[in-house]
Amino acid sequence: MITKFNRRRGGFTLVEIMIVVAIIALLAAIAVPGFLRARKRSQASRVINDLRLIDAAVDQYAIENNKQTNASVPIAAWTQYLKKGTVLYNSGKDLFSNDYKAQTVDSLPLIPLSTYNTLSDVANSTFWAPYSTGP
Repeated sequence: MITKFNRRRGGFTLVEIMIVVAIIALLAAIAVPGFLRARKRSQASRVINDLRLIDAAVDQYAIENNKQTNASVPIAAWTQYLKKGTVLYNSGKDLFSNDYKAQTVDSLPLIPLSTYNTLSDVANSTFWAPYSTGP
């Protein structure tokens, strides 16, 4: 009777467990690069959105302070026209801690070159248009 019980005892063999682990690893190997690419693409979208916010903030500053075309607007001035408490308001920097620097009235803000280089594999120059890279 005891021998029948031992024979019927079910379980997974080491080979079956290894096959399941291999399948999970294969699925992870397929999914992770896509996830990382999507993450970088969303970072690039955030930088574009920040540039739009900066452009609007510089325009508001220029209107309220009677600044003319090509007038320089320091970081401390244009950040005051952003939503308080945001990262861009507090630092004037992008996701990678690169300064957006002082801006110019009636000119589009520039993408920091190191940010452009970091995200160039997921966002080509067409993605960044009409913004260009800065020094």
